[in-house]
Amino acid sequence: MIRFAQPAEAQLAELLDSFGVAWEYEPRTFILDFDSDGRPREGFTPDFYLPGFDLYVEITTLRQGLLGPKRRKIRRLTETHPGVRVYLLDGRAYHDLVLRFCLTDLAGATTCTLS
Repeated sequence: MIRFAQPAEAQLAELLDSFGVAWEYEPRTFILDFDSDGRPREGFTPDFYLPGFDLYVEITTLRQGLLGPKRRKIRRLTETHPGVRVYLLDGRAYHDLVLRFCLTDLAGATTCTLS
């Protein structure tokens, strides 16, 4: 059983499963910077990898103050690992998913939009 770091990750995994989308949880850490001795100094481990889309997904819903540092890491990742694609699922995008698919939000409420 996978131990997700936050409820939004578990919820995304369930949503992906419901659509038959294959995913892996935190399958790889990308080294972004090395010290002068060649040891890793900074890394980034995206939350999900969607092999069918060759896409990594990072979720940041709880602490929006992390968005700036996460965006910086994603920029650095694309510089150091060309061709790696990462989507940042922030609080607003997560809320849109909750509404669109009638999911329970982080506060325990279920709200839906009709489309």
